[in-house]
Amino acid sequence: MSRETTLDKIVSLAKRRGFVFPGSEIYGGFAGTYDWGPLGVELRRNVVDTWLRAMKCHDNIAQLDSSIFTAPRVWEASGHVSGFNDPLVVCLSCHSKLRADHLLEAVGVVADEKMSEEELNRLFDGAREKVHCPVCSKQKFGRVVQKNLMATSTLGKFSDEDEEVYLRAETAQGIFINYKNVLDSGFYSIPFGIAQVGKAFRNEISPRQFLFRKREFEQMEMQYFVSPVEAPHAYEEWRKERFAYYDLLGITQEKLQWKRHENLVFYAKDAWDIQYEYPFGWSELEGVHYRGDYDLSQHQKFSGVDMSYLDPDTKDRYIPHVIETSVGVDRTVLMVLCESYSEDEMNGEKRVVLRLHPRMAPVKAAVFPLLKNKPDLVSKAREVYAMLKKSEPRVMWDDNGNIGKRYRRQDEIGTPVCITIDFQTLEDGSVTVRSRDTGEQIRVASSELPKLIGS
Repeated sequence: MSRETTLDKIVSLAKRRGFVFPGSEIYGGFAGTYDWGPLGVELRRNVVDTWLRAMKCHDNIAQLDSSIFTAPRVWEASGHVSGFNDPLVVCLSCHSKLRADHLLEAVGVVADEKMSEEELNRLFDGAREKVHCPVCSKQKFGRVVQKNLMATSTLGKFSDEDEEVYLRAETAQGIFINYKNVLDSGFYSIPFGIAQVGKAFRNEISPRQFLFRKREFEQMEMQYFVSPVEAPHAYEEWRKERFAYYDLLGITQEKLQWKRHENLVFYAKDAWDIQYEYPFGWSELEGVHYRGDYDLSQHQKFSGVDMSYLDPDTKDRYIPHVIETSVGVDRTVLMVLCESYSEDEMNGEKRVVLRLHPRMAPVKAAVFPLLKNKPDLVSKAREVYAMLKKSEPRVMWDDNGNIGKRYRRQDEIGTPVCITIDFQTLEDGSVTVRSRDTGEQIRVASSELPKLIGS
């Protein structure tokens, strides 16, 4: 990401080239929602597939796809109903609803969403002269209150007396309540993990920063179940592995850092976040947390089902401890876009280019006929295109505009190579292959293209 990159440039490119569209745009939009466009679907799939492959490298990690809706008591047991809150403050001038901790952090006051209302109001009262509303710039605010983030639903609710139903706020609880099912299937034993990719929903007070904070988002989570004795060592091993993982996405280590939680939630043994340097500053990308036995103990208490494990070797019985890795798909996609976006000059022309790692590129190669009004060139280009599509479906046909414009268009969407069929192709079967990053052009036999793209 170049120094001049701003979030606005990323948002503009994402919409212009079909990565991400604002949700319900023809109706004026709907805050905190976005739709994946054609290229965004492919980029998102590459992110998810890379994460899943990294998890599947372990022979003791299972996959799960749990329901978005669960029994309401699941969320009571997890503590979400009583304690899943963010601090809300209302601007009395423009009536905007804002995150109190974010307003305080903007003026240098260290705040934490886990603080009590009393603590937050004390800090806010001490900083009122410095805090301005980001919408109207006024300084008139109400009291700070803790707002629950659970999104409710009327699914299966037909009267006010029926229990409140929730859309899941995280995928982790679906893993915890299925831990025993996976264990009893007979294919896994402690230590083992359960990985899941799926939607989650949070009634965010102020969704912002494009894909970073949304009300509907997707998580990639893995819960690793391990004995209390082995858990501290396993935690450190997972921390090392998760930080190194981002090399696979083409992320430079200098743009990543660890941040330890200063105020741990009461059940956590330890908690570190991997942060990425987004255009708006260092922010959480992934959490790697040592959760102890809290989750399984809570579900055992509320459900009455024994969640303990009998070690076949030591004969010890215990409730496994949990190590969690949790990362957002949306935040990862945003990071990949930010990391790869650059502006430079090539052949005297300014261009925007996404220097995506080939593993992340939504289009692996583009095929051009040099001239679209020459039937022989178009026919040969179609032949090459059809051949490549058999081995790599993510190949694009592009014959719109002159060759320079086609190169620039493919640069903007991160296509690693462009393949041009020209008059020499008709003579000897060779094609021109142009590199996105350098602009260098080489001639390659068309029969070698599948191997070139696959590499």
